[in-house]
Amino acid sequence: MSIVIDANLSYLQNRLHLSADKLELYQGKSIEEILEAETAAGNPLAVQLANELLTDVNLLIEIFKLADPNNKFMILMNMDEQQLRQFLPLMEHNDLVQGLMYFTQDKLLKMLEEVPPEQLVETVLQLFSEEEVIRLVPEEELDTILTYHDLDKNKVLQHLKSIPQEYIAQMLESVTGEAVEEEQSQYDMIKQVGNLNPLEYKDALTSLQPTQKQQLTLSLTKENPELYQLIDARAYTNMIDTHKQKPEIVKAMTVIEDEELINMIGQLPNDLMSIVITQLDTEVFADHLMKKNPEIIADIIAG
Repeated sequence: MSIVIDANLSYLQNRLHLSADKLELYQGKSIEEILEAETAAGNPLAVQLANELLTDVNLLIEIFKLADPNNKFMILMNMDEQQLRQFLPLMEHNDLVQGLMYFTQDKLLKMLEEVPPEQLVETVLQLFSEEEVIRLVPEEELDTILTYHDLDKNKVLQHLKSIPQEYIAQMLESVTGEAVEEEQSQYDMIKQVGNLNPLEYKDALTSLQPTQKQQLTLSLTKENPELYQLIDARAYTNMIDTHKQKPEIVKAMTVIEDEELINMIGQLPNDLMSIVITQLDTEVFADHLMKKNPEIIADIIAG
């Protein structure tokens, strides 16, 4: 198999000291054919150049104009998925992020659901304020946070002090079925909440009015941001899908770590993955070709 790309014949002419007439004869010939012809004609520069082509990164870049993304693309399109994936760890973070634009929004969100929870949360908080998150996620997600088994009960009771006492009274009445005495202080009501059995305690918290539930949850998450990781990934992606567009989502995903981005870009079809890889630093690209894909270089030379 040969790979035909636009070679730099002017550079070749200078290196081999070819006349204009000689260069004209070589039009349409591959680099390999030209070097073979010049070697047969006794041109020692052709032998030297042939040897350097397999070891000199800068020479490879110059002759095959690898700084041109189109030439990189032509080479990459002759590689299989496994070969293409090997380039991805070499790419700059921002180039990987920009490659996400080749996915549909639906696919982006499905992939977001698979990243580690802390990275998903960090992405969400690039798109929404904490107040917006608490307001927009379904109420049952707030219940998940408030009833989390490792959540310090004393901290919850402490934060309940910010809730007007009439709502605390409603909490108690909803689980005890008994009216709270009018003269009962907020302190006494919160103490009573703390003395409820575990099931009643959970029921009391989840019975809070939505606005007060949001207020209580927000105060807890501000103190312990890791609680955001308890919210279901699908709840986050539904919220993103409803309120944000793909360019905003991709911009926010700059907080995703390279390992995850590489896994994502690796899911693109080969042609789109190749387009993304054309953004790789040219010297890094050529060096990788020499070290990992010498057979590809041979195909380019033979082209």
